[in-house]
Amino acid sequence: MSPHTSAAGSGPTATRTRYWVVVFAITLAVVQYIDRVAISQAKGDVAKDMGFSDVQMGAIFAAFGLAYALFEIPTGWLGDKIGARKVLVRVVLWWSFFTAATGWAWNYASMWWTRFLFGAGEAGCFPNLTKAFSAWLPRHERTRAQALMWMGARWGGAFTPLLVVAVMAFVNWRVAFQLFAALGVAWVVIFWWWFRDNPRDHRGVNAAELELLKENEHNVSGHGDVPWLTLVTRPTMWLLWGQYFCLSYGWYFYVTWLPTYLKDVRNTDLKSNAIMNWLAGLLEGSLSPELTIKVLAAALAGIPLFFGGFGSLTAGAITNRLVRGGARVVVVRRTFGFIGFAGASTLLMTSFYLKDPLLAMLAMGMASFFNDLTMPGSWASCMDIGGKYAGTVSGSMNMMGNFGGMAGPFVVGYVLQVTTKNWELVFAISAAIYFLGAFFWLFIDPVTPLEKEGAQTHA
Repeated sequence: MSPHTSAAGSGPTATRTRYWVVVFAITLAVVQYIDRVAISQAKGDVAKDMGFSDVQMGAIFAAFGLAYALFEIPTGWLGDKIGARKVLVRVVLWWSFFTAATGWAWNYASMWWTRFLFGAGEAGCFPNLTKAFSAWLPRHERTRAQALMWMGARWGGAFTPLLVVAVMAFVNWRVAFQLFAALGVAWVVIFWWWFRDNPRDHRGVNAAELELLKENEHNVSGHGDVPWLTLVTRPTMWLLWGQYFCLSYGWYFYVTWLPTYLKDVRNTDLKSNAIMNWLAGLLEGSLSPELTIKVLAAALAGIPLFFGGFGSLTAGAITNRLVRGGARVVVVRRTFGFIGFAGASTLLMTSFYLKDPLLAMLAMGMASFFNDLTMPGSWASCMDIGGKYAGTVSGSMNMMGNFGGMAGPFVVGYVLQVTTKNWELVFAISAAIYFLGAFFWLFIDPVTPLEKEGAQTHA
C-alpha cells in the first residue's frame, strides 16, 4: 500500500509535512548569511594581516556580489531542469568549501577569487528554495513562507557580528572561517536524507495534503524550455529587476561596510549613550576595554538585519490578512514596495545626521525594516510570474539585485578613498537609489504568469 493511501493518511486532516520545507529554508538562510556576513566583521583583521586598502576590500566585497549575480540565472535554471534537491546539495557544499578557503587566502588575488567562487555557490540558494516552495506550498502560504525565510536570513546575519567576535576571541580569522564552513555540511547531510522534489515521493505526505498541493503539479517536473524572449521583453520584469538592484545596492552596506563606518565615525562616542555606557560597564568587568568596544560595535552592526527580519514578518502577516480580506494582490504588493523603499531612503539618511550612536543605529534599523517590507512581495511575485519557471525568474531578479550588491560595496570603497572618507556622500547615494526603487514599484505587474503572457503573445 502506498504511504499516501495508508489508513493513517486517508483521513480528512492533511498532514503538515510541507512546513518542514520552510524549516529547512529558514535554517539554510541562517547558515548562508552567517557565511556571507562574517567577512564584514572580520574585515579589520583581514585587511591588517594582508595589507589591503579600502579599494581592495571594496573589490573583494564586490567579487562576491559579481559572482552571486552572474550565477543566479544558471543555478535557478538548473533547479528548474533537474530539481532543487540536487542543486541545493551541490551549491551548499561548494560555498562551504570556499568559506573554509577564505581562511587559506595568501594574497589579494587569492582572496578575490575565493570570494568570487564563494559567491558563485551562494547564488543558487534562494532561487532553489523558491523553486522548492513552488512545489511544496499552496499559493496562499507562499508569501508567509518567504517572510519567514527572509526573517531567518536577516536574523542569522544580525547575530553574525557577535558570533564572529565571540569566535575570534579564541581563534584567528582564518580558523573562524573554517568553523563556519562546517554548518553548511551538516545542513546538507540532513536535507539530502529528508527532502524530495516531488511531495508525492515523500512518505510523510498524505492524500489530503497532496490535494492541497494539486495546483503545483506542473511546477514539479523538470524542464529547460524557459520562454527567454517573453522573459527579457516583458516590461514588468525590467521593473522587478530594477527595484531589486536598488534594494541590494542600499542593503549590502549593512553586511560589508557598516562595521567600518561604526569604527570610523561612531567608535569615539559608542559610550556616549546612557544605555550603551551601562552595557559597557557590565562588559568591562569580564572583558578588556578593546574587546568591550568590539562587542558594542558588533551589537550595533546587527541592529539593521535584526530589524529587517521584523520587516519581512510584518509584510508577510499583513499581506496575507489584506488579501484574504479581499484586497487586490497587485495593489498590496505595489503599496508595500513603494512604502518600503521610500521609508528606507528617508530613514537611512536620517541615521547619518543623528549624533547619538544608539538612536542613529535604531534609525538605520528602521531603514532596514522598511527595506525588508518589500522582500516577501518581491519573491512571491517571482513564484506567481514564474510558475514552473520560478527558479529562473527568481534567479534573474536576484541576479540584477546582486549587480547592485556588487556595485554598492565597490562604490563605497571608491568614494571613501577619493573623498578622504566622505561618509555623508556614501549615505546620500544609497538614499537616492533607494528612492528610485520606490518609483519602479508603482508600475510592476506582480501576478501575470509568463506562460499566460507568452500564450497571448503567440495568439
